[in-house]
Amino acid sequence: MQLIVVSGRSGSGKTVALRALEDLGFYCVDNLPMALLPTLLHSVFGRFENIAVSIDVRNLEADVKDLNETLEFLPHDVKAEVLFIDASDETLIRRYGETRRMHPLSHNQATLADAIATEGQLLEPLAALATWRLDSSELSVHDLIEQVNERVLGRSENQMILVLMSFGFKHGLPTTADTVFDARILPNPHWEPELRPYSGLDAPVQNFLQQQPLVSKFIHQTETFISTWLPYFQRSNRSYLTVAIGCTGGQHRSVYITETLAALLQNQHAKIRVKHRELERKKNQ
Repeated sequence: MQLIVVSGRSGSGKTVALRALEDLGFYCVDNLPMALLPTLLHSVFGRFENIAVSIDVRNLEADVKDLNETLEFLPHDVKAEVLFIDASDETLIRRYGETRRMHPLSHNQATLADAIATEGQLLEPLAALATWRLDSSELSVHDLIEQVNERVLGRSENQMILVLMSFGFKHGLPTTADTVFDARILPNPHWEPELRPYSGLDAPVQNFLQQQPLVSKFIHQTETFISTWLPYFQRSNRSYLTVAIGCTGGQHRSVYITETLAALLQNQHAKIRVKHRELERKKNQ
């Protein structure tokens, strides 16, 4: 039996994550008191292989020792993992302002900011046990669901998912990146007026970059690095690995390199997903 405990600060996206797990076939229980977790497992034993429970600050064990004992002394055939979702204080405050909902600790705190900070402190023992940690500050609902799917499916299928992502440094580093390669040193199609309207998915930009020796060298050495170390990441029991390729704006060089790397690596790794952060944001605007 696989058990996933979903937790995190209020407003970070726990409900969205639980809904994603339900869509993956998990039997889900929202806001379960931690003390009732063993009872739940015994009551559904033999009926469900995959269970997910949401634990928030209101139903968490008061004593850290009790929390650890609850997770450690579950039935021997239960594999417990913790998915902890969080977001920046500023993001949580903005989300509460938009929804006008009451924070669960607001009645004990002077301000919303105080309640959010206190919740983080109370949840830290559970966060320390996390198998997966997600920062939803910059994620849409769709992005968060996709992140949950990647981590859970990669683990359940015992096949690490390799995510290759293009992005623009001027828009910030991707919060989910494990390894980042900087392509800003390469010739930039942006400075060719006839190429500027295109992206790295278009033939004119691709033809330009294919003719650049530095670009070919960058791709070759990056592909060699990933190919060399990918088996070691796989053996470390990871469910996913995100390799991000960045250029200035995330439109030309990083997109082309990401697509080329995916094509080169597809024969070595079965689970590859390609994302173009800035192009996807532009499309959704």
